[in-house]
Amino acid sequence: MSVARIVLYACLALVQAAFLAVWGRAARRGKLAMRPTLGDMAIGCGTCFLDTLGIGNYAQITALFKLRGNPPDELIPGTLNVGNAIGIIFSAALFVEMIEVEPVLLTSMVVAAGAGAWIGADIVSRLPRRAIQLLMGLALLVAAGSFTLTNLGVLPPGGTAMGLSGWRFSAAVAANFVLGALMCAGIGNYAPSMALLAFLGMHPIAAYPIMIASDGVLIPVASLGFVRSGRYANAVAVGLTIGGTLGVLLALPLIKTLSQHLTAMRWVVTAVIAYAAVAMLRSALKERAAAPLAMPATTDADGAAPG
Repeated sequence: MSVARIVLYACLALVQAAFLAVWGRAARRGKLAMRPTLGDMAIGCGTCFLDTLGIGNYAQITALFKLRGNPPDELIPGTLNVGNAIGIIFSAALFVEMIEVEPVLLTSMVVAAGAGAWIGADIVSRLPRRAIQLLMGLALLVAAGSFTLTNLGVLPPGGTAMGLSGWRFSAAVAANFVLGALMCAGIGNYAPSMALLAFLGMHPIAAYPIMIASDGVLIPVASLGFVRSGRYANAVAVGLTIGGTLGVLLALPLIKTLSQHLTAMRWVVTAVIAYAAVAMLRSALKERAAAPLAMPATTDADGAAPG
């Protein structure tokens, strides 16, 4: 086993252990709700099942949260990350072993994504409700557009390489840092990763281990920030964790046999995501309209402020 691959597995193990310790301690100290609903677990199972087969799940989960009206919009980014932090480790280990990508590139991109997530979670966790609604709405529109282009065969243009060098290597690592930060806002990184790597000349399948392994580091890292801030719905996150882990395990035997039949499902997912994007942006507009307008101070006849 190469040194780069050892570093990768060490990163995956360390961030997972750190997340479990911090989440468990926060749940005990804060006496947080731990009983998810069947709906929470069903959302986690179904979306992670599709995610393992190549359809990103962040936009799907956000859309379903919006459709049912729970959790509140400002808690969605944190709930997404915390609820997916554990199940992703199974997918990461699978894809890293199944698909051979140049180890130094893979490890560098994964570490960059984790660094981006650490910074991104701190920023997103401090944003007000309306800013999160706008950010998530725009993120969903981007996701819907990416899915549409993928469904139509526009993305990715294709390539054959399983590694990069020179400026292409640097560009891929830098871009994954940005994608890691954007993941904290609910923008899934599968479609952007595939488009980026294909543009740089890599085989589309190379996006799988890079994207999943990046998630295996950046989601737990981002979740640490959300757990510290308390900006997540704990019971819902527990449901996503239970259902999501089951969904990943159910999808593993089907990866090679069903991947060619996912176009119809992608169109359905695209429609749901587009609906959620519109709903999120409408919520942001209503939030703005409901905000009280600042009233100028009144003055008396002499021009002095009262009181």
